[in-house]
Amino acid sequence: MKKNMGSIDKGIRILIAIVIVVLYFTNIISGTLAIVLLALSAIFVLTSIIGFCPLYLPLGIKTDKENK
Repeated sequence: MKKNMGSIDKGIRILIAIVIVVLYFTNIISGTLAIVLLALSAIFVLTSIIGFCPLYLPLGIKTDKENK
């Protein structure tokens, strides 16, 4: 599994995940929307940690400058 995510991509994903968590804990989002967004934020954090996004493969996207 080659890494296909660059550092800017990882940072944006982690920032989005933090915003979603803050919105949840301040009760701005709730219910089913909150559960879906929290799951999405968990996926964002996981893919940022491992540096690989499976959706990028079929789309041919690589944001990692080293593996282009």
